[in-house]
Order: sequence, then C-alpha cells, then structure tokens
Amino acid sequence: MVHSVQQMISNLSIENYFKDRAILAPILDCVTDVNNKMTAGLPGQERVYLSSDSVCAEEGNMEFELDAFSPEILNGINYSSLPPHKLVLKVGAPVMLLRNIDQTNGLCNGMRMQVRRMGNHVIECKTLSGNKVESIILIPRLNLIPNNETLPVRFQRRQFAIIMSFAMTINKSQGQTLSKVEIYLSMPVYTHGQLYVALSRVTSKDGVRVLLQDHGHLEDNCTMNVVYREVFESL
Repeated sequence: MVHSVQQMISNLSIENYFKDRAILAPILDCVTDVNNKMTAGLPGQERVYLSSDSVCAEEGNMEFELDAFSPEILNGINYSSLPPHKLVLKVGAPVMLLRNIDQTNGLCNGMRMQVRRMGNHVIECKTLSGNKVESIILIPRLNLIPNNETLPVRFQRRQFAIIMSFAMTINKSQGQTLSKVEIYLSMPVYTHGQLYVALSRVTSKDGVRVLLQDHGHLEDNCTMNVVYREVFESL
C-alpha cells in the first residue's frame, strides 16, 4: 500500500493517470480503508462534505421508527451504492458516479471522473470513462433514497452522488476495462466468479498485480477461487 501511494504521487503530473487504473478489493470496508490512505497521500487541501440524512416520512415507517433513528444513526449507515455521510475530496482525486444523472450525455452509474474544483453546491469533474471522455461536468447534491431491503429503515441522504475511486469493490468494477489493476486480497473472495471478474478487468496479464495477505489455511502465494458448479448444470 505504501508503494501504491508513492507511485501515485510520483506520477501525478501524467495526464489522465487515473483513467485506466484502479485497486480492487472484495469488501467495502477494505475499499474504504484504501481510499482513505490514498486520499491522505494525495497532495493538496482536502474538503469535507457532510450529508443531510432523514427518515422518509411515509406509511411504511411507523412513528417509533421516526423517533428511534436519529440523524447520527442514519449518518453511520454505509454501503457500496450510497455515498458516505462524510465525503472527503481533494482536487485531482478519482471518483465514481453512483447514479444515472444524464444518460443521454453518458453520465451514468459507474462512470469514473477526476475532481477539478470543489464548490459549496457543485463539484466540477473531468470524465475518465464513458462516451465523452475528458468532458467537464458539474455534479450537484441529490436526494438519494437507498433501495436495499437489508437496511433497518427507509431513509433519504442528501449528498453528492459520488465516492472516492482509487479503489473499488470487485463487484462494482464489473463493466470496467482497465490497463493497470492491483487486486488487494486482504481476505479471500467470497462469491462465485468474483476472482474471475477481478482478473478479467485488464486486457493483459502484465497489467495485473495481486497482493495477498495471510489467508490462514491456504499455502503462501495462494488464494481461494469460489465456483458453484451447480450454475453450469443447466447450460
């Protein structure tokens, strides 16, 4: 990880350095940790944007839920398709769009961008992927209602619909084509095909590096590949 930060700092002068490279990891907690470390290593002044979170006042939410889920509790809810309550940005940092803002112009969920300027109400970015690469766009705050049945309550988060994208989850990387990928396996993959997705994000084996941590019972320099053979039975 220290090597990745040093390499990033030494190559910041290269135009579109982040365009086709990323770090992939299995789980969101690991991605968040990597993004925080990489952001801290990026030169420049950081800016913090805090979301405004509130329970949706609708029929599905009973009165006790409206009282029980304070803004502080809602602030702590975090998952991969929702921007964090505390969004820390720096000029030059790569970010990923989390919602379809303007599909006609290619501003879709999963688009990677680079921060150019940070205002109070909009964030100016340059696109790194999609049909209109290197276009300048303005990202506003949006009211985001997560559609996830595992969440304890239906709520609304008003925040910029972006997340830091030095690193992303392997699942979130599906559909991305990159030339340089570092796969950070602090733990083994845990779902069918996940390792294949990570390794197939690059067009050449020379563009991929894998960092393994101690996976317990596995041999050194080895990791587990999860394959459920049942999915192939009806093919």
